[in-house]
Amino acid sequence: MSKHPLDRPVWSALTTRHARHSQGDAMARRYVPSIWPFIAARDDSPESLQALAHLVQAGESLVLLQADEIILPPGVAVVATAAAVQMIAERPSVIERDSRIEQLQEADAPAMLALAELTKPGPFSQRALELGEFWGLKENGALVAMAGERLKQQGFTELSGVCCHPDVRGRGYARLLSMFVAGRILRRGETPYLHAYATNEAAIALYQSIGFTLRSAMNVAVVERLWRQLP
Repeated sequence: MSKHPLDRPVWSALTTRHARHSQGDAMARRYVPSIWPFIAARDDSPESLQALAHLVQAGESLVLLQADEIILPPGVAVVATAAAVQMIAERPSVIERDSRIEQLQEADAPAMLALAELTKPGPFSQRALELGEFWGLKENGALVAMAGERLKQQGFTELSGVCCHPDVRGRGYARLLSMFVAGRILRRGETPYLHAYATNEAAIALYQSIGFTLRSAMNVAVVERLWRQLP
């Protein structure tokens, strides 16, 4: 069973700082469907896995993210899997301010979702701002790059949603925003961490260049409920 809160980061978030955004019980929890598609079980006991199965509704896809091997209960099937890495930064390189960076607001939510759907940094929601700050760069009034916060545990905040429009890649915006958001997390007395697909060598190299180091390999699975009734 996992010991570190970041080994099952979704579970740790939903039972602490994001508890108000969760559905479920002491065995399994998920985010409210309109916020994030993440789900987690407390552990791999039969009771926890059965509770997880009952949180997966027909016709929806949910995401598991954990260091442990992913074990599924009867009635839930894997749609896709991926290998990922979790990186953490005790003392990252940061910047405290840059006049080009602005905090994103609710009015920016449609543009944020459009940028995420174009660049695919990972699961994203138009309600992302309810879970943490997001900061962006705009050109001629259009959002072209952003980064923000997603999962939160006691003492930790995930740097997430880092993406740039294809037209502005190569200008260092992802690096700039990552350093800025990491700095804000640190100033709150928290440790920034992040996730990247293990095959995304460019992103991993970028994060290493600003002080993030590998903490753990992670498993990702997209799951769906089978058509038959759950036990």
